[in-house]
Amino acid sequence: MCGFAGFTGYREDGKEILTNMMNRIIHRGPDSEGQYIDDKAYMGFRRLSFLDLDNGSQPMFNENKKIVITFNGEIYNYQDLKKELIEKGHVFTNNSDTEVLIHGYEEYGEGLLNKLRGMFAFVIWDSEKETLFGARDFFGIKPFYYTIVDNNIIYGSEIKSILEHPSYKKEVNEVALENYLTFQYSVLPETFFKGIYKLMPGHYFTFCKGKLTIRRYWEPTFEADENKSLDQFVQEIDDVMQDSVEHHKISDVEVGSFLSSGVDSSYVAATFNGDKTFTVGFDYEKYNEIDYAKSLSDKIKIDNYSKLVSSEEYWEAIPKIQYHMDEPLADPAAIALYFVSQTASKYVKAAMSGEGADEFFGGYNIYREPLDLEKFQKLPKGLRKALANIVSSIPFKFKGKNFLVRASKSVEERFIGNAFMFNEKEREKILKNPTGKYDHKDLTRPFYDKVKDKDDVTKMQYIDINFWLIGDILLKADKMSMAHSLEVRVPFMDKEVFNVARTLPTKYKVNKSNTKYAMRKAAARYVPDMVAEKKKLGFPVPIRIWLKDDKYYNMIKKAFSSEAAKKFFNTGELIKYLDDHKEGKADNSRKIWTVYMFLVWYDDFFKEDGYAARHGVA
Repeated sequence: MCGFAGFTGYREDGKEILTNMMNRIIHRGPDSEGQYIDDKAYMGFRRLSFLDLDNGSQPMFNENKKIVITFNGEIYNYQDLKKELIEKGHVFTNNSDTEVLIHGYEEYGEGLLNKLRGMFAFVIWDSEKETLFGARDFFGIKPFYYTIVDNNIIYGSEIKSILEHPSYKKEVNEVALENYLTFQYSVLPETFFKGIYKLMPGHYFTFCKGKLTIRRYWEPTFEADENKSLDQFVQEIDDVMQDSVEHHKISDVEVGSFLSSGVDSSYVAATFNGDKTFTVGFDYEKYNEIDYAKSLSDKIKIDNYSKLVSSEEYWEAIPKIQYHMDEPLADPAAIALYFVSQTASKYVKAAMSGEGADEFFGGYNIYREPLDLEKFQKLPKGLRKALANIVSSIPFKFKGKNFLVRASKSVEERFIGNAFMFNEKEREKILKNPTGKYDHKDLTRPFYDKVKDKDDVTKMQYIDINFWLIGDILLKADKMSMAHSLEVRVPFMDKEVFNVARTLPTKYKVNKSNTKYAMRKAAARYVPDMVAEKKKLGFPVPIRIWLKDDKYYNMIKKAFSSEAAKKFFNTGELIKYLDDHKEGKADNSRKIWTVYMFLVWYDDFFKEDGYAARHGVA
């Protein structure tokens, strides 16, 4: 795992700028560094080494030194591709997966991308054609950011490296803020920094003489195979997961595994045949998974290293964490992931994790909702809407109220992913200058249109793969691990695993009693029933409890009354959310957290004495 940064366009101070950009992401690659500079392109690289430790440094070249690459990620089928390329006459000088990308690009051009199995973001400079070619992996495991300034491209593995370039002038993108308040993560291609964009998963770009062209080379599709039995699918899942884990173990250094009490990480940990697992918990019984993890580790005869995170440690780490995230993320589990990565980094350079299992195999509890609503939704839509309007007008909560409201809506109306913080009316009320740009359904509609012939559960999976997985799950896995110079590998997030998962009928994904039905049966071959059947929890974090504590209530209240808060929000509305939560009138913890994380991020990057300024980022 590594980091890169670069730009086009000659500058007398170009080497100094490139060095500053590289230094800003030294945490992504403390082992070594490298630069390529000509009069039209500047490419910088930070290396965290795993394969061919002595010869895998970057930037790396083809034979005639006309093509140069910087690459972040791992290509798990590189040995097969190398053999194929050697047969076609290509000559290799080392045993790295990076060199396979160079020769693969020479041989296949953009056709190389669909031959790859792995996680990747890379840029290739063809000095003869004066063309920059870059791509991001199928699911968005590895990040890629860019901006265009004065007909030149500036890019990097993290936004903070782009901020080092003097041609970019940072400015808050208030449209991103508005939509973040609904989704809890940065949902638009344009980031929170105006003019800086994400290259989206499954896309590649070419940049030549001031012109940027972006195209999609792959996208996920679902096609259920109703002819196979449950037992056949369970065997296919087991076979492809065993194969994926083996490929993800390829390394010249030791690989460990994260381990919670859930089935996803337990399945990976029980099959990867390593020596070390890593777990974190919190000092509240309901929020502590350490005992579960240690029990499983004992059963599978593997060492478990754990950390009990105090509330003080958690809150103290928040500014540093939001700095490393680059953009606000309101998922409290990101901080838990930060600490488990910190723990793992003391023992290994790479760790496996269970991201992607829920989206691929139907693991979220909300995916059972279509089954729960099925009978009620057979009523005429007009009657359902009328009942929902009646119960909505009743000012107090009662059992069944939320059910009737949600049952009146189609899945396209009610589901935008695993988080839904503020609706349009709520965010308009709290924002000082609402832009009104994008109803949440405007953003999800094009994706729903692509799966309009599928059942509701599959539609929900498709939305999560294209929104939640990219903007939350994979982002925090990359940024929180790389904050500690740790590579996280995600065996579920594999193209071959998805090729099995995409064919699962819905009845083998969710039923009335469980989620990830077929996958759990595959996992049960290796983990105890208590783990295989355990309800989905994620990383449980006691935010709801902490926000009622005077210490943290006052900390948030101070932030909600700050000049930064007054710049963007109607602070009286924010304080009301906070007070209602403390007094037990409503559970506003996630909404409070969403606003607070934005304010921490804003202080980090825009306040004169913020975290970024204290660490050398202007």
